[in-house]
Order: sequence, then C-alpha cells, then structure tokens
Amino acid sequence: MRNIKVFNFITLDGYFEGSKRDISWHKHDTETTEYALEMLNLGDTLLFGRATYELMASYWPTPYATMNDPIMAEGMNKADKIVFSRTLKKVEWNNTRLSKENIAEEIKQLKQIPGKNMTILGSGSIVSQFAQLGLIDEYQIMIVPVILGTGIPIFKGMNHLLNLKLTSTRTFRNGNVLLCYIPAE
Repeated sequence: MRNIKVFNFITLDGYFEGSKRDISWHKHDTETTEYALEMLNLGDTLLFGRATYELMASYWPTPYATMNDPIMAEGMNKADKIVFSRTLKKVEWNNTRLSKENIAEEIKQLKQIPGKNMTILGSGSIVSQFAQLGLIDEYQIMIVPVILGTGIPIFKGMNHLLNLKLTSTRTFRNGNVLLCYIPAE
C-alpha cells in the first residue's frame, strides 16, 4: 500500500504562504536542498493543488531553474506529478496529469496500487481536504524561524481535531526545524 506524506515549510506562526502567495521567507541552504533531494530521490509521485502546480510549473522547467539548481530541476522535471483542480483545463509540465473529479476516491484507489509513495508539496487546500478525510500518512513540517503576522494557515478550513504523534525531529544549521508526525491512533 502506498502512503501519502506532506512536506511543507511553515512559519512559527503557522503560515505556509504569506500575503499574495509569498514564499520568499523559505530558508534554503545546502543542507536543506540536500534533504529535499533525498526525499525527491525516493521517487515519490508529487501531488499539487492548482496554485502550487502553477508556481512550480512556472519555475522548474525553465532554463533559469536548470542553471540555478540543476540537480533539483532534473528531479522535479522527471518526477511523476498529479494536479488536483476543478478549474485547470490542461497541464503542460512533463510527467503531469490532471485530476478533476472525485479526488478523494482517486486517492483512495491510488493508495491501494503498488508503487512508490505520494508527496504533497505546498497545496494547502489539498492538505486540509486530505487531512480531514484521514488520507495523509505522514506530515513533514519544516518550521522556518520567521513570523509573518499574516498569510494562509497550513490547515485552513480544518473543522475537527486531528491528533498526531511525533516520530522524528531534525534541526538544520540555518535554524529550520523539521518535525515529522503520523496520525495518532
């Protein structure tokens, strides 16, 4: 059975995006990039909502991304990707397919198919929807030591308690702290 995990950067005050979709506060350094590459090399299928897909697809397939971060660009461009959106008409980033209907049912079916795990990047609305349905098996939350004061909370729209169990932590030299959780039984 395949698992779904979430990997998201958040601020100390709980936002995964600032105003106007700002993510310039993400702290990336060599160590953080190496960790992201380790995760990407696991071969997971990447899952996105529309807004995160548009952001990623506007950057990773470009010559600038290849020049700036060639190894990560290659991994992102080669990865299988699924975009969940009712409004997008088509997706053009290679190895990407669009899912428009019955998102929860599709995920339940995908989890039953043998294969590698699936990772949600960004995509707050998808994270909240899947969390409420009990579809997420692991939460990897990278806390960035900044306070924005305003933005979009990572679990916007959650309407019930979700108990989690801490499974590991990792402190990065740049001050980021990775907290890994699984749903508590």
